[in-house]
Amino acid sequence: MKFLDQAKVFIKSGNGGAGSVSFRREKYVEFGGPDGGNGGRGGDVWVECVDGLNTLIDYRFQQHFKAETGTHGMGRDRSGAAGGDVTLRVPVGTQVFEEDNETLIVDLTEIGQRARLLSGGNGGFGNAHFKTAKNQAPRRANPGLEGGEKWVWLRLKLIADAGLVGLPNAGKSTFLAATSAAKPKIADYPFTTLHPGLGVVAIGGRDFVLADIPGLIEGAHEGAGIGDRFLGHIERCRVLVHLVDATQEDVGNAYTTIRGELNAYGNGLEERAEIVVLNKIDALDEETVAEKLAELKQASGSDVMKISAVAGQGVDQLLYAILRHIDVEVAAREEIANPTIDETWKP
Repeated sequence: MKFLDQAKVFIKSGNGGAGSVSFRREKYVEFGGPDGGNGGRGGDVWVECVDGLNTLIDYRFQQHFKAETGTHGMGRDRSGAAGGDVTLRVPVGTQVFEEDNETLIVDLTEIGQRARLLSGGNGGFGNAHFKTAKNQAPRRANPGLEGGEKWVWLRLKLIADAGLVGLPNAGKSTFLAATSAAKPKIADYPFTTLHPGLGVVAIGGRDFVLADIPGLIEGAHEGAGIGDRFLGHIERCRVLVHLVDATQEDVGNAYTTIRGELNAYGNGLEERAEIVVLNKIDALDEETVAEKLAELKQASGSDVMKISAVAGQGVDQLLYAILRHIDVEVAAREEIANPTIDETWKP
């Protein structure tokens, strides 16, 4: 199944059914009177977050979604049935935007979350509705109101606890494969990974979701390489794991290149907690590794961890460090949502 994280679809709610003009005509009933029923309401357009989906590939093959029109009213005071709704089923983390691709309509982050994108048109009144003491035989009915229609964008942002970033061939896919059951494509050429990947990492009786973002290069925010389109998938991450290939000549420049792209992209990534990691240390001697660590520490201005995803060196220590950052972020968000109140304070 191909990965698709953005799709443009056309949606249309149902028109309301028309009211009926009818009169009761029965044998031995002298004054029948109007009995035209009301039209049914048109169907709505909904979007719903469901389990079992991780891509928007279904919307590549179908782009038009139209709700049913309400049934027209009929004689004998029979109102028309409401038109059937149409529901767009999307994976967790999907955002719905207006046609300008900038105005956010709804952000779906939980299974079962639903939102109405368009309401159906109301059904028209039948002539029985207009009967009065002065107008006992109305011969008019209302047509149903038209439903709405528009184009919307569906944009998927994967929900993960930690995100892997780095230049191409930094070892992100290898690290994901070594720590989870995910099986990303691994090869010795740049841009092996063309689509984001997810894996569930289990460590110390706990687990978290790790996202592998395709490699960035200098100028990605301007469209170089595969651009920065996939950075949206780590906007929700609680911590970024920045992998740097130890076999590169200038590890400091490798770090600042990616850091510059993250800052240029914005959307909070420049402030996200970061763990800087020197990968592929098994390919170098201890003296060279020490030099690379010092260089990377100076460039990043923070502590640097060293690992070898292939050999498993330092991997567990890194996973526990990721868990600690996740716990800190979760605690901070809970504190913001539920601030503690000092009960000892009195006015």
